[in-house]
Amino acid sequence: MSHPVTLIVAGDPAQLTGGYVYDARVVTALREHGWPVEVIGLEGRFPEPDTAAKKALENALAARPEGAHVIIDGLAMGGLPDVLEAHAQRLTLTALVHHPLADETGLGDAERERFLISETRALSAVRDVIVTSAFTARRLADFGVTAERLHVVEPGVMRAAPARGNAEVPRLLCVATVTPRKGHDVLVEALAMLTDLPWTCDCIGGLDRAPAHVERVKSRIAAHGLEERIHLLGERPADALDEAYHASDIFVLPSHYEGYGMVVSEALAHALPVVTTTGGALAHTLPDDAGLKVPAGDITALAGALREMLGDPHARQTWREGAERARASLRDWSQVGAAFAAALQRGAP
Repeated sequence: MSHPVTLIVAGDPAQLTGGYVYDARVVTALREHGWPVEVIGLEGRFPEPDTAAKKALENALAARPEGAHVIIDGLAMGGLPDVLEAHAQRLTLTALVHHPLADETGLGDAERERFLISETRALSAVRDVIVTSAFTARRLADFGVTAERLHVVEPGVMRAAPARGNAEVPRLLCVATVTPRKGHDVLVEALAMLTDLPWTCDCIGGLDRAPAHVERVKSRIAAHGLEERIHLLGERPADALDEAYHASDIFVLPSHYEGYGMVVSEALAHALPVVTTTGGALAHTLPDDAGLKVPAGDITALAGALREMLGDPHARQTWREGAERARASLRDWSQVGAAFAAALQRGAP
């Protein structure tokens, strides 16, 4: 049996955002490969930590025995370098970084600089760093992380049957928490330019992370009279989410930035053609023959790509065939678990 490890995350480990789903599926896969994994969810506010957050991380690390191997999700550690530094010599620390906190959309210059300084310190305190894309690996060079400390373990997919679609009225699906970085406001404005075409759009993702932004998105939907066509459905459990993929015709992700874009791979696993942006790692996550990529934040370009895919069923079928080819090459989570275990072992003393 492999050595036990502890994974520390910010808040409830059962959250349904991409990073938490990645963490949870890696934990399941590691356990299947014989790794005992304990998961700890920290109380308090993140990523700008409050006193409760600092105390929670301090207590969690202090409770680990000498030499214990602890993996800390970047959301839980980026703002608390001093806590990591206090335990770096006693514990074996690995950072799991989905994307730098400093790259979140909507930060002011001072806040971004504060995260940059804090994350650089935090990452220097850990022994090695696992990231979910080659893009993020390259980005972390700006945070002083050297190549020999980096391990890339891209997400996997749940094996799924090809989507059946929605017949006469194409159904668009967007799976993303409604926050500024995900670009729902851009999507609404783009869809408002396509009211001459038949479509509906289901947006699945949490509505509680950025309430003011959610209200702005809702107000834009109402302003364009699209309440019957664009649906903000909130989070959905795994079975309902899988059904949503199956019942859709096109997947759309208008994000300004992604450290990987796991939902794009999930869409490809359902053989769905994709319209997304070139924000962050998305330029590399989507194969060129499986959909269309446009510059992040470009409403006109997004509307044009959606019009092209909605308006030409034959072209859409060609992209679907590309998605089916990509589907065949995607790794499942068991393979990802093996790769993650190998990364942990390569970093071992």
